[in-house]
Amino acid sequence: MADYILIDMRKYILDLTVSSNERLSGNYILMKLTSEERLPDMLPGQFAEIRVDNSPSTFLRRPISIHFVDRDANELWFLIQLVGDGTRKLAELQKGDKLNVMLPLGNGFSMPALAQEELLLVGGGVGIAPLLMLGAVLRNLGYQPTFLLGARSKKDLLQLDAFETYGNVFVTTEDASFGEKGFVTNHTILQQKKFDKIYTCGPTPMMKAVAAYAAKNNIDCEVSLENKMACGLGACLCCVTETQEGHKCVCSDGPVFNIKDLKWQI
Repeated sequence: MADYILIDMRKYILDLTVSSNERLSGNYILMKLTSEERLPDMLPGQFAEIRVDNSPSTFLRRPISIHFVDRDANELWFLIQLVGDGTRKLAELQKGDKLNVMLPLGNGFSMPALAQEELLLVGGGVGIAPLLMLGAVLRNLGYQPTFLLGARSKKDLLQLDAFETYGNVFVTTEDASFGEKGFVTNHTILQQKKFDKIYTCGPTPMMKAVAAYAAKNNIDCEVSLENKMACGLGACLCCVTETQEGHKCVCSDGPVFNIKDLKWQI
């Protein structure tokens, strides 16, 4: 099994160049950025703060999960849901445009301790974003991760082909338009297979349900919280969450937490 070694974890403010900005199904875009210099080292689960220019109503940077890093193409990917003026402005960027990005921020997912561990990556909605890079890293380390992805309907399922590159993919949709009907915690794979570790990101109710399943079955579980993060550095204190050790900033102490460290009712 290959070693997982990071050389450099400094933070950078970079002017990156848009190499492509693809509109996906529904209100989602896949933005790819590049640079003449080698992109910094990044961990799966970390995020970036993106400056939105030419938006009179967007005063703060937008926190966006790091979706994937293509080292061969020297590209950084962001999977973005269009929910306001700021993200809609990002959708208007064209190839060759510049984008100011601060990264990498926060703490990422931890790596498994044992080579034979069965790993489950659970994502809902745009919360699937950090799981692609995580899956790629785990696959590179010799694991065969299982992805369990949930969405409201088929049109909200994104990049299934990309996920299938790194593991087995199972899907639920609330309207039964694709995969099994229902929520991710209802999928039959949870009864068919024993997992040793779960990673999850998505809407809070979904993550709490996944965390409850993990706790009930004594499975180690990490969640990536999606609190509003204005500064990304732990200075503004607008993203605090309650933990067993008191209040912590999601942006600097997280966004990834082990469920044992959170005061969730599980």
